[in-house]
Amino acid sequence: MSSLPVPVITIGLQIASNVFMSFAWYGHLSCKSAPLISVILVRRGIAFFEYVLQVPANRIGHGHFSASERKTMQEIIILSVFAVISVLYLKERLHWNHAVGFAFIAAGGLFIFHKWA
Repeated sequence: MSSLPVPVITIGLQIASNVFMSFAWYGHLSCKSAPLISVILVRRGIAFFEYVLQVPANRIGHGHFSASERKTMQEIIILSVFAVISVLYLKERLHWNHAVGFAFIAAGGLFIFHKWA
């Protein structure tokens, strides 16, 4: 196994997985002239690589992180990756209310990861 710590591997795989997922789900919005069936098939192919990365992330992280912690990490990573892709690729602006909403969701992670007595 790798000499990298489990959190680094898990989070790295989740980030890479979510890049593929975000392009699979939202990347086609910049090319609306493509036929829907081809968009569906191409996006399904892209989503395959999301699974290739996400399944090992969950398996490697299992035991070090609880299922709730892994899911919380995934959601925070999804929002972070989505925000970057939305601005850089889709050329959409994020407004202050988006930042506040994302921050509240990310702050929820504090309650999941904090070890309460």
